[in-house]
Amino acid sequence: MTLLERTYGRYVRRLPRWGRVLLGLVCVAGGALLVVSPFRSLGVLVLSLVLGLALFGIGEVTRAEGGWPGALTGLASLAAGILVLVLPGLTIGGIVLLVGASLILTALSDAAEALRGGGDERVARLMLAVSTLVLGIVALAWPDVTVFVVAALFGVRLLLFGLDHVVAAFRGRPAEQGGRPGRPWRRTAGAALALLGSLALLFLGVRLSGTPQPDAFYSAPATVPEAPGHLLRSETFTRTIPEGASAWRILYTSTAHDGSPALASALVVVPDGVGAPPVIAWAHGTTGWATGCAPSLLEEPFVSGAMPGLDAVLERGWAVVATDYTGLGTDGVHPYLIGTGEAYGVLDAVRAAQQLAEAGLGADTVVWGHSQGGHAALWTAGLAPDYAPELELLGVAA
Repeated sequence: MTLLERTYGRYVRRLPRWGRVLLGLVCVAGGALLVVSPFRSLGVLVLSLVLGLALFGIGEVTRAEGGWPGALTGLASLAAGILVLVLPGLTIGGIVLLVGASLILTALSDAAEALRGGGDERVARLMLAVSTLVLGIVALAWPDVTVFVVAALFGVRLLLFGLDHVVAAFRGRPAEQGGRPGRPWRRTAGAALALLGSLALLFLGVRLSGTPQPDAFYSAPATVPEAPGHLLRSETFTRTIPEGASAWRILYTSTAHDGSPALASALVVVPDGVGAPPVIAWAHGTTGWATGCAPSLLEEPFVSGAMPGLDAVLERGWAVVATDYTGLGTDGVHPYLIGTGEAYGVLDAVRAAQQLAEAGLGADTVVWGHSQGGHAALWTAGLAPDYAPELELLGVAA
């Protein structure tokens, strides 16, 4: 029995057939929407997790046969849901932990139930358990990517849940009961086809539909200077910028990993009322490999790149210069984990941002990065003395 089934199963059993069909169709529609639009669904995912944890917690606490272990599990689920709801600063990290942990627990539960069963049903449940376990391990081992696609993964689970309930309603059985005993092979085939179809939809949705597309700002101007670190274009940026701060997105010249000229984009955020603020050169974690995966294009530019404390940085009087790296937003190949290309993008972003008169940046600079950005930050520190000796790098955190 999956986490969704355990959460909603006791309530679904009481619904008439038309109610189960309606619930299933709503879940299918919601899951499909999450799959094809994963970059817009983090808020929906948070709300879904809060509601799911609350229902699961209430159900366990009030379930008489659960005893004290069930009560403790229910209280823990309620507490987790409340924390995610009332502490928005923990929401993104909480999503990663909750999704990863719930997938792993669901996989273990499915595996245990499969071992208690037999025949074709055991094969089907073990297949789903292994797939779910892999997703859970990836979620916990690669959290910055998980933030990027977690809504799509949740959408796959929701879509499968909805399909199961629609089919179960028309067959006249509760979703959590066993299937028709005479033809067990159909369950395995159906589970495999549903899983493969949903994963194919996930791949197509993330690859084609979910990625934002760069606008004209990211296009090269008619004349481009050869020198790297030259500011080409800037405009005010307001999306998800904290109060008391001003921001711009910039386009600048840089150097590709192979030494050829390139263009890159970045965000510059400065605290209002601070003269010549020192600079945090932020190198973001993995957001993807396609052109549209630039943080400056995404709904949550700093959350998507796993920056833990933009507000705190600005409150302490520091400015932030956050490169997208070459190949993200701009044309060209993204130098994923190629240190030279990443470092050039970071250093040239600082150079270009210092030419932005409205920002009025100071000279002192610290490089900070996480995950892919940690790799970029270390390479930035190593290449700076030769590539950009005029920059005053005080340190690096990775």
